Amino acid sequence: MGAETQARMWYLYIVQCHAGQLYTGITLDVARRFSEHQANSPKTARFLRGKGPLTLVYQEVVGSHGDALRREIAVKKLKRQQKLALIDSALNSAVSLISHG
Repeated sequence: MGAETQARMWYLYIVQCHAGQLYTGITLDVARRFSEHQANSPKTARFLRGKGPLTLVYQEVVGSHGDALRREIAVKKLKRQQKLALIDSALNSAVSLISHG
């Protein structure tokens, strides 16, 4: 792994399926990865195949790949209600930033 790869920031993201199921993943490029999921291509996570339309409901900058893996495991262990609370808190923060400039 080169220095360029190590310096790049990893992201944790959560995608919601049409039936309300939540999928958690990590990536270096959320937009690219979400596009791959939506395309229902061979790069689509098996869990998401045929479960569209998909909605990107959460993303956070995590840092290193190791940090991202640890965060992914922690979020995947959360109960559904806890994941929804995480998503809701991020939405509330974004709305607060927008409304308070």
